Amino acid sequence: MARIAIPVTTISRDGVTGAAAVVGDPVEGHSVPNVGRVIVEVANVGTTTDHTVTFVTQATVDGFDVADRTKLIPFGETHYFADFPASAYGRELHIDVDNAELELRAYAYPA
Repeated sequence: MARIAIPVTTISRDGVTGAAAVVGDPVEGHSVPNVGRVIVEVANVGTTTDHTVTFVTQATVDGFDVADRTKLIPFGETHYFADFPASAYGRELHIDVDNAELELRAYAYPA
């Protein structure tokens, strides 16, 4: 499966106007470079149904997979996520959604 890249908008002292939204793809999934300073915005633009976003871990401990981080996003709400250690999530953060009513944006801040 070829994951759909989410473009990263860098936030600076000068400000930004916002990032372009990527419509959630429940079949292909999404990816974003995990540079250690990434913030992922997930908006449920639906009006009646809650949906789930999953941040896929790529690590194992003693041969066992580390559990993925899953969050329910109520309809009409926007949630922000950060702090994805590369040791658990990898250098490329994989994001799965259960419905196209979830829109994704990614931001990073300079080191």
